[in-house]
Amino acid sequence: MQAAEDLFVTSRFHEITTDQVAQAAGVGKGTIYRYFRDKEDLFFQTATAGFDELCDLVRRKVPGGAPFREQLLEACEQVGTFFERRKQLFRMMQAEDFRMALAKGSLCERWVSHRKHLVAAVADVVRKGVAEKAVRTDLSPEVLANFLLGMMRTRARDLEDEPESVRRYAVVVDVFLRGATAPAAPARYRHPAAPRAARPARRVER
Repeated sequence: MQAAEDLFVTSRFHEITTDQVAQAAGVGKGTIYRYFRDKEDLFFQTATAGFDELCDLVRRKVPGGAPFREQLLEACEQVGTFFERRKQLFRMMQAEDFRMALAKGSLCERWVSHRKHLVAAVADVVRKGVAEKAVRTDLSPEVLANFLLGMMRTRARDLEDEPESVRRYAVVVDVFLRGATAPAAPARYRHPAAPRAARPARRVER
């Protein structure tokens, strides 16, 4: 699985052969077929393992007793760091997601099941926001979790060339919670002893 992930850095799925995977893994081709039915099964299991790893990271690393916004920020950092650290696996997951959109039967059901586990892990964090009345309640935590994961995929896939100030996880959290609403202008502080600005004299009409 690691060899398949490594090969995906420079090649697409249809360009990679089982012989190449076996050579990269340092095993005989027959060894691969002891664990996987074919190349499709190998890539499918590698991609679904990515969902399982992400789910485990969110459940283990997000501090359970922290305030909601802090939990949400940590969840985004775990997902985003995983996408950046395992870019080739992220690409495999995206490719399989597209392939599964056209698939039917048990294979598609297995894929959806793995995706739902990750959504459920993020939804548990969102559910805390519901309890704190920090997020809307007319949408289920699972729907909101799907929206957030979509934002994280967009950040990793489409915003790589944007400045870091745009890609900060705090920005993702703020847009998720507040939408496209313009941030409030900071209040201007005036020292109590400071004189007020003089008002312009009123012109008296005769």
